[in-house]
Amino acid sequence: MLPITLLLAAAAAAFAPSVVARTPALVPPQGDGIATLAPDSDVRWVPFDLTPGNQIRFTLTLDARSLVAILDTGVSHSVLARKSAAADPARITDGGKATAIGGAVPIGWLPTARLSLGGLTRTGGGVTVADLPALATGSATPVDILVGRDIVAGQALDIDFANHRFRLLPSGQLPFAGALAPLSVSPTRRVYESSATIAGRRVAPLVLDTGDGAALTLSEPTWRAVRPNGLPTTTTISFGLAGAVTSTLAILPRLSIGERVAREVEVRVEPEGGFSEQIGVAGRIGSGFLQHYRVLLDPSAGRMVLQPGPDADVPPLRSTSGLLVGMEQGRLKVLHVMRDSPAAMTGWAAGDMICTIDGAAIPADYARSALADWSIAPPGTIVRLGLCGGALRSLTTRRFY
Repeated sequence: MLPITLLLAAAAAAFAPSVVARTPALVPPQGDGIATLAPDSDVRWVPFDLTPGNQIRFTLTLDARSLVAILDTGVSHSVLARKSAAADPARITDGGKATAIGGAVPIGWLPTARLSLGGLTRTGGGVTVADLPALATGSATPVDILVGRDIVAGQALDIDFANHRFRLLPSGQLPFAGALAPLSVSPTRRVYESSATIAGRRVAPLVLDTGDGAALTLSEPTWRAVRPNGLPTTTTISFGLAGAVTSTLAILPRLSIGERVAREVEVRVEPEGGFSEQIGVAGRIGSGFLQHYRVLLDPSAGRMVLQPGPDADVPPLRSTSGLLVGMEQGRLKVLHVMRDSPAAMTGWAAGDMICTIDGAAIPADYARSALADWSIAPPGTIVRLGLCGGALRSLTTRRFY
């Protein structure tokens, strides 16, 4: 795939490396290594930034190398990028496959000596090795490693989204008050899992997936069981390790996770036979939802704690144009045209290239500029988009889902 920076200002595509099911023959008996926490782990905060795909990006040290990482509780065993400087080809054992969003991906195994992350040190063990394309992790620049269940699940994980930091604590601590929800590590899938209530129905298991940039993702059978009558839907696109997936998109009026009731939650519905069905779960709760809270994840204590942030009850952004675009070499490339949208009604197609918006060229900092707001403009706004081939198209925004 081309190195495209996806722009998320208008309910655009989410990124979801998600669950990686290891091939057991590749992993030695002590594959998880031995993790220990420093006595002062409570003050060893790890700073992070959020990628364009809502993923928690930070640095750690692996075998004396500083690596760029993503915190991904939806990965059963941490994944090192094959192109990372830490991936020594001579020491990688290949031969397995893993289930990932978009299909299966080939994997290998690399033994490691020492990994350091905040107040945690892991000795021994190893990491899965796979291709980590930049697009699958939400940025134009690829990361080195996805930090998964094998490294963090033995501790409590305190994620302070408002201050862009997290820390690892001994299990059982309760550093702040909030709504309680169930949390465990699946003995078979070996990832964080929880549950929710939608339309009066309990939905479980749901993978609690900090590596997934969406808010809530459901399997098609689960959606059929809980979908509110008359709820309008459209389509969107998501990216996983194995490629792109087109999903149904809607705004769910109400969602309960444990004691927390959330309203107007964006939900994506996978195609029939999609990733969630393949691994036997109802869906995933992602960082698109979690980022509005301070979150404590403590599977050993059987709980998650959600403390609402100032924007926890703010409705999600909705596209009013129907064009999901990515930045490519100073232009905007249409990645997906949302079903029943203004763009779908006016002849747009994936692959179209946009060079101007209302006469203005696409700036290098487009994603952070006010110009990017055209795709979520108030209904009735007329936007004039200049194609790179010279044609000019007008699009009138409206609410369509």
